[in-house]
Amino acid sequence: MDRRRWFIMAVLCLSLVMVVIDNTVLTVAVPSVMTDLPATVAQAQWAVSAYLLALSSFVLVGGAAADRWGPKQTLMAGLMLFGVASLAAAFSSAPWQLIAARSVMGLGAALMMPSTLAVAMRTFSEEERPKAIGIWMAVAAAGTAGGPVLGGFLIATWWWGTVFLINVPISVVCMVAVTVTVPDTGGTKGERLDWIGACLSVVAMVGLVWAITTVPTHGWTSTAVQMLAAVGVLALVAFILWELQQKAPMLDLALFRNTRFSAAVLGGLLASFGMAGSLFVLTQHFQMLLNYSPVAAGTRMLPLAISMLFSSALLSALLLKMLKAPGALLAGMSVVAAGLLVISLIPVERYVGSFLGLILVGLGMGVAGPVATNALMSALPVAKAGTGSGVGSTIQEFGNGLGVAVLGAVLTGFFVARIPASLQEAGKQSFTDAMQQAASSPNADALSAQVRDAFGQGLAASQSVGALAVLVGGIAATILLWRAESRAAAPSTSQTSSGR
Repeated sequence: MDRRRWFIMAVLCLSLVMVVIDNTVLTVAVPSVMTDLPATVAQAQWAVSAYLLALSSFVLVGGAAADRWGPKQTLMAGLMLFGVASLAAAFSSAPWQLIAARSVMGLGAALMMPSTLAVAMRTFSEEERPKAIGIWMAVAAAGTAGGPVLGGFLIATWWWGTVFLINVPISVVCMVAVTVTVPDTGGTKGERLDWIGACLSVVAMVGLVWAITTVPTHGWTSTAVQMLAAVGVLALVAFILWELQQKAPMLDLALFRNTRFSAAVLGGLLASFGMAGSLFVLTQHFQMLLNYSPVAAGTRMLPLAISMLFSSALLSALLLKMLKAPGALLAGMSVVAAGLLVISLIPVERYVGSFLGLILVGLGMGVAGPVATNALMSALPVAKAGTGSGVGSTIQEFGNGLGVAVLGAVLTGFFVARIPASLQEAGKQSFTDAMQQAASSPNADALSAQVRDAFGQGLAASQSVGALAVLVGGIAATILLWRAESRAAAPSTSQTSSGR
């Protein structure tokens, strides 16, 4: 066992934290970007979305590349792309330059994310992997929640470009550390990357993720959403048909026959759906009903990150050992669902409900996430760790986008149905538009109160749907995991009986 394994883990976590921070760090910089470049609202939104779109579309390819070419080489390539693109983003002088740089950053992140987990799987023994995965996921949680806070501090102290410039020295340090400490395990001998399968997977994910992320703006019935979804579905069908015919496919679809693998995928999908969608709705609650600034709203999400950091690093491996995978997964996702219900039931005007709910969600996800990831990775040989990580990350990103779209639609539907008829057209556009129209009416106070109450009801309904999705996902994934473990234990039981 490598004596440097925990130092290697620290380097992997430093690489990973850049990836997840940049998912959210730009959100607080949008007003500054629009003023300084200058950029339109649509261009600023694309600067935020381009990174997520590239990451979610290429991460499966990045995982396959890590298996074919070696996780160390793929991680180094990702770090180099990420660092160079961050430098370009920091000194962009036009919106298109920032959007292009953010896209390349997403590509670099797609190479880095699965490679870090693949290196960890090769570095740690089977006994230590649950703990390593827990730390890996704890860092991801901390980075996601800390992005807006870090971005707000950097912008207040310097200028918006520093949210990218800070990545450059970190990338250089990580490249040097990876070169010195991470052993070169090589890739899959004699196998080439399935380039046709890679292209089809990218087109499928671009179409599906782009369609889902467009829903909150244009609605489910818009031509743009339906065309993008159609392209994504057709490319996905073509990808499946192509992969079934390959001797060395980019993604071996037979993996989904493995009950443990399928359980982890299902649990990860519905957990991401419920949590990401609910947290997206919660940020609307903070900024619109409680009138917090983006930075203040981000700060009030920190209980989630802190509790998830604690449970991922300290509780997940312990509970996995005590309760086994099915019990630990069910316990974790049940606590997440309970946290979302707490948020939905306590009056929206009070932060205390959100505070308690966020702590429960963080504690539950800190257990469920590592358990599901460990189940997924343990269903594969170590040589396929990159592919497993790529599948897990793809499912998570897809679940995130789907949760935001569906729970956002639930929020809008409940909100519009419960405001006065005279405000419904404005309400379909946004809460802000409905409030502005209510304020210009003769009975402004009463109408404004109705709008706020309707929005609160929509928030509660969407959180309840998110809680139900997490709970159903937890129960279904637990049943599948229990069946997988029962089948695995059956041969040893029969051998023991025959030995007697």
